[in-house]
Amino acid sequence: MIKNIVFDISNVLSPFRFMEFLTEKGFDAPMIKRIIKASAMTPYWAEFERGRLTRDEVMKAFISCDPEIEKELHLAFDDLHGMMGKYDYTEGWLRALREGGYKLYGMTNFTPAGYEQCYDCISFTEGFDGCVFSFREGTVKPEEAIYKLLLERYALNAEVCLFIDDTGEKVRDAEALGFCGIVFRSYPEAVSLMKEMGICINI
Repeated sequence: MIKNIVFDISNVLSPFRFMEFLTEKGFDAPMIKRIIKASAMTPYWAEFERGRLTRDEVMKAFISCDPEIEKELHLAFDDLHGMMGKYDYTEGWLRALREGGYKLYGMTNFTPAGYEQCYDCISFTEGFDGCVFSFREGTVKPEEAIYKLLLERYALNAEVCLFIDDTGEKVRDAEALGFCGIVFRSYPEAVSLMKEMGICINI
């Protein structure tokens, strides 16, 4: 019997608008590809999510990957407002689960800069019973340590926890530790799957 719902945040409860964000800054498709290759596709991104690099350190690391676009990288990442967005279903979904008697938790990979500048889009986490942000803990999904940290910190039994993430690998790794899992593809599908699992949601 599921008692706890553990959510990933990006692209489940709040959209990660990376492509739109870069497009809105005026970059064309070839430049967006270069920016992503020099940043999100490098090991430095995960180190930033682990909180092991400062903002200045990670920017220097990104620039070292493609020095010719130093100006563009600064334009892309000096101001992150707008990188995250809001879904119209999130607040109602969380409210319905709380009213159904479920405890809510978050477990998410997040950079410190993203947290600081996009907090208005994830402020619903204030209503969670607990939340694990990677940059505070020095570990990221799908590393086993972050799943175990959530369980230990909040004294949870994995067998009564449902983990919802948009990445199949991360869900499978949670299931290997005893969690129930749903790979998030859309809000209607997730709600339907939850109801099939016997989770009461008045939506």
